[in-house]
Amino acid sequence: MNADTPFFKALLVPHRSLGRQGFLVLMTSLVLLWLTVGAIFLSMGAWPIFGFFGLDVLALYLAFRLNYRAARVREEVTLSRTSLHIRKVPPSGPAEEHEFNPFWTRFRVDRHAEIGITSMAVEARERSVKLGSFLNPEDRESFAGAFNRALATAKGW
Repeated sequence: MNADTPFFKALLVPHRSLGRQGFLVLMTSLVLLWLTVGAIFLSMGAWPIFGFFGLDVLALYLAFRLNYRAARVREEVTLSRTSLHIRKVPPSGPAEEHEFNPFWTRFRVDRHAEIGITSMAVEARERSVKLGSFLNPEDRESFAGAFNRALATAKGW
């Protein structure tokens, strides 16, 4: 195996519990509820309620769309014996690329007694790159353990 061949690769993405199909079911249910309740209020002559209730449904739709847009963020971590490459891709805008020498790199993990890992960062000299800020606690623990082992392997420990 070549020293430049990556032996550790991780793609970090945020977890979203409601998938595309669930979102469609939820929005369809809300629109049907809005039309049903709105028709009742319209028949009673309370037409402004129909519009305001529709604004609530529209606000929920927009909130979910913004949430799904934010979920497009990802971080790619690639480690070989000679290089550590981190690529951070935001939901919009250009990606950030960071390159480190694994021998001079330190993986810092901050922990809280009740919460677990609160932050993770790769540090070398004056540079620091945060990792996985969007991950849930279990995924942070899993990544931290795997990345610590891989970094120790790269350093030959």
